[in-house]
Amino acid sequence: MSAAPPTTPTRQARLARAAVAALFLTNGAVFFNIVPRYPQIKAELGLSNAVFGTALAAHPIGALLAGLLAGAAIRRFRSARVASLGIVVTTVATLFIPFVPNWVAFGGVLFVVGALDAVVDVAQNAHGLRVQRLYGRSIVNSLHGVWSIGAVLGGLMGSAAAGLGMPLAVHLGISATLFSVTALVAYRFLLPGPEDAERPAEEQDAHLTRRAGRRSFTGAAVRMLAALGVLAACGTLVEDAGASWGALYLSGDLRTDAATAGLAVVALQVAMTVGRLTGDRVVDRFGQRTVVRSGGALAAVGMGAALAMPSVPAALAGFALAGLGVATLVPAAMHTADELPGLPAGAGLTIVSWLLRGGFLLSPPLVGFVADLTSLRVGLLSVVLAGAVTFVLARVLVNRTPA
Repeated sequence: MSAAPPTTPTRQARLARAAVAALFLTNGAVFFNIVPRYPQIKAELGLSNAVFGTALAAHPIGALLAGLLAGAAIRRFRSARVASLGIVVTTVATLFIPFVPNWVAFGGVLFVVGALDAVVDVAQNAHGLRVQRLYGRSIVNSLHGVWSIGAVLGGLMGSAAAGLGMPLAVHLGISATLFSVTALVAYRFLLPGPEDAERPAEEQDAHLTRRAGRRSFTGAAVRMLAALGVLAACGTLVEDAGASWGALYLSGDLRTDAATAGLAVVALQVAMTVGRLTGDRVVDRFGQRTVVRSGGALAAVGMGAALAMPSVPAALAGFALAGLGVATLVPAAMHTADELPGLPAGAGLTIVSWLLRGGFLLSPPLVGFVADLTSLRVGLLSVVLAGAVTFVLARVLVNRTPA
């Protein structure tokens, strides 16, 4: 039986944590560098809203189609190489955007970027969970918090470049160089060896025995993966509610000005980032099952109260409480999926990540359909429903990080 990880992380563990955090930050920053340039791209290509939206849909479609390949890529090339080199290839793909002649080509580039992002996302989470096993305590929430910081950083870079009138090719060239170098430097400090190297010896034996018997996806495993996929999709539904519908709800139903309406997604994302950066300590103290269940209740009650008493302050508080409530949900679902016994390395994480992206694709039309039939205020009850489902299904989560 292997020894438990030391209480004080080794220098290798600390360097690996910093390196994988750099990958999370870079992954968040690469795509969000592009988003502020969307108005320019749309204008230069002369696209209508409908055609531009169709091109944008290529990103999640590429992610869904390629996402299930991540596990095989990790088993063949290992998570460190897939995550770091995948980021480099993603930045190279973005360099084609300034030269696309039409919406089909633009959609094609976004399809490739989405496909690469899906694979990189699984690989960086797989490696982050390797480092977490080495630490013997929760760190994965902080990694997702760093991703959120990267997304904000990328958005600020893109906004500054747009404000300065910087040519898109120059802007994305700087972005690609900066983040490729970051990913390559980080690769040097990631953990070496096989994906199961940090697991206790008896767990490694159990995984190998199950794989040799080719009975990895038992009925119990399929049910667990389905439950974890629903949990992760609940997290994406809440996040998308702020991004896709928050400003529309405040400006339409509550008749506020555009600047105030934009604070809906800010409130949700800031609260979610704070929850993730502080979530590891809370998870270590109370267990992630308890934290996620409490967070689901907080999201349901907070958003429910905001919708029951419609006002701008209540709405902003509701979105903030929803973001805080689901802050640790997706990392917890990924952690549990990665700990399911008997599955090939990366398989559980790949499937849950794929289902999570399905939530991002299905959430906007679902809420929009309900809103058209009734009102957006009723459509946003989906956040309350997601919180309630999270409260019920949280019992399937692994409660604590093995120490």
